[in-house]
Amino acid sequence: MLTMGSVVLGVADVPRAVAFWTAALGYVSRGDGDERWAVLLPPHAGGVQLALGASASPVQEHPRVHLDLYAGGAAEQAAEVERLVALGARRVDWDSYPPDPDFVVLADPDGNRFCVIDTAHG
Repeated sequence: MLTMGSVVLGVADVPRAVAFWTAALGYVSRGDGDERWAVLLPPHAGGVQLALGASASPVQEHPRVHLDLYAGGAAEQAAEVERLVALGARRVDWDSYPPDPDFVVLADPDGNRFCVIDTAHG
């Protein structure tokens, strides 16, 4: 049976992406990366790795695949959104929010969209 090993993001600037995602998630670099490729490891065993590869492809406005980052409630979600923005993420003017959303759409410094989810939202 297969298991999920890594989620791979295409980025324009691998070192910048490493700096952002290690600060955002508390992950650590595997240590064998370079200007074109890096693998970040979760702080605890059993988590999914995040691989960052240099890519010239344009960012998708409505990506088919994205990361969902979980927060334990509305206050934690708001605090995490502000922390991520301070690290270099930006808020995305998302045109597909439902009424009373449980998520906030952000973009990393390379423009990759991801969501911060309020898991306590009813």
